[in-house]
Amino acid sequence: PLPRGAGSSLMTIDFDGAKLALIHRNAVVTILRDDREGIPHPGMWDFAGGGREGVERPEETAIRETQEELGLRFAEDRLLWSCREDREDSSEVWFFAAEITESELTTIRLGDEGQCWRLMPTPQFLSNPMAIPSLKRRLRHFLTWRDQNR
Repeated sequence: PLPRGAGSSLMTIDFDGAKLALIHRNAVVTILRDDREGIPHPGMWDFAGGGREGVERPEETAIRETQEELGLRFAEDRLLWSCREDREDSSEVWFFAAEITESELTTIRLGDEGQCWRLMPTPQFLSNPMAIPSLKRRLRHFLTWRDQNR
């Protein structure tokens, strides 16, 4: 895990996508994925994020996808934590975490993807069989880091 700091950047050339966990107190913003064939994890609870476009850096991908999916714009210096993961198919993905304010929660507007969004209590997400398993693992990793660094 890499703690984030103002002005830092992840210089990675080759990666496939990025996810951003938005944390509010003891809850996380989740998106119920569309339930259709041909997409990964249909009908499961997800975080904002998706595939890289062009020559984006991981932070840029996470921020753009969050804006597209939830209508929220985050500055890079708000990203608290990041983690790179190599998947079995040899692709590389990034996971970020950031805190979201009460006022920002009121501005969330679901974009063109997903059925709905929900502020889900963290323990509920972590125990939910319909939450994407890799995201549960990454969220636990972040929470452990956060608790050790308070």
